[in-house]
Amino acid sequence: MKQSAAWFLACRPKTLTISVSPVIVGSAVAWHEHGGLFWLPALVAALGAALIQIGANLFNDAGDFLRGADTAAHLGARLGPRRATAEGWLTPRAVQRGAWLAFSLAFLCGLYLVSRGGWPIVAIGLGSLAAGWAYTGGPKPIAYGPFGECLVFIFFGLVAVGGSYYLQTLDLSRTALFAAALVGLHAAAVLTVNNYRDRDNDAANGKNTLAVHLDRPATRGLYAAEILAPYILLPLLADPGWSALLPLLSLPLALRLMIRFYREQPGPAFNGILAATAGLQLAFAVLLAIGLTI
Repeated sequence: MKQSAAWFLACRPKTLTISVSPVIVGSAVAWHEHGGLFWLPALVAALGAALIQIGANLFNDAGDFLRGADTAAHLGARLGPRRATAEGWLTPRAVQRGAWLAFSLAFLCGLYLVSRGGWPIVAIGLGSLAAGWAYTGGPKPIAYGPFGECLVFIFFGLVAVGGSYYLQTLDLSRTALFAAALVGLHAAAVLTVNNYRDRDNDAANGKNTLAVHLDRPATRGLYAAEILAPYILLPLLADPGWSALLPLLSLPLALRLMIRFYREQPGPAFNGILAATAGLQLAFAVLLAIGLTI
């Protein structure tokens, strides 16, 4: 495989929308409440968030290989997409260097954002970088325990939406935090698909994810809750008015995904469900943003 294609796949482009969707929503809430938008901070925040996610994905690719959870010996049993390090397309050292490069570029984005938002943005940026590294790095990687979904909910929901809103307004609001929770639930659902698909292999390799702690029926229930809760809670987003209910247009897609999740046997079919769940989050976020700004 060509190096460029290997790097592209290692970045996991199909799920990068989960880092951009929160910026869209946070910026839209700010527009709704303050009647305007600073475009450059919004664009730089989206770029920085995507770079942090890319760095975390690269660390995960190399980290799983180095920890023995994703090696050439496991290729035949692997259900998820092919991994650059395990396949031998890229060396672990090269992938780790790529991860640090992505983090360095995100840090540069952060320098500009700090000039706009001050010390709260420093805390958000450093916390996000630390979480991205700790997901697979360090002595106790978050990916090897049951708190992955919680981390995603916090950083791809509350922190990302709240931080994007703060960059626009230098403040926080109840509406922004509530919208952040809705977006974060769908982001957590993306990880639940991944961990449900890989449950048996993860258990055999010491990755005690939430799906490993739960049985498969309970994990299916968790996915259903993560998918449906944003729609159930959406009417409570009363301040923007009825136009904020526009994300209900994506509910049929959510229901189809939930049915597929329940019916499909764990296997490669879940790769499509994972990508579609990320797509659902983006559709929900874009529709919510439109509803907030019309």
